[in-house]
Amino acid sequence: MNELIKKFIDKEVIIYSMSSENSCVEGTLTGITDNWITVKDKTDCEQIINLEYVTRVREYPKNKNGKKKAIVAD
Repeated sequence: MNELIKKFIDKEVIIYSMSSENSCVEGTLTGITDNWITVKDKTDCEQIINLEYVTRVREYPKNKNGKKKAIVAD
């Protein structure tokens, strides 16, 4: 899984997890080490997430002008 996630480094992503308190994290993926990923959100707060709880990683969707979509529906 680490090799697959490496292509998202330095991109804005949405990370979905099995955590009950916060099921998704949005931000820029800054690094991956062993079984952990580091995500920096828009307020420059850094979060470390265990990959064992990650169910999905996707690049933040953009509209036809290249801007981030206001609403992301899954």
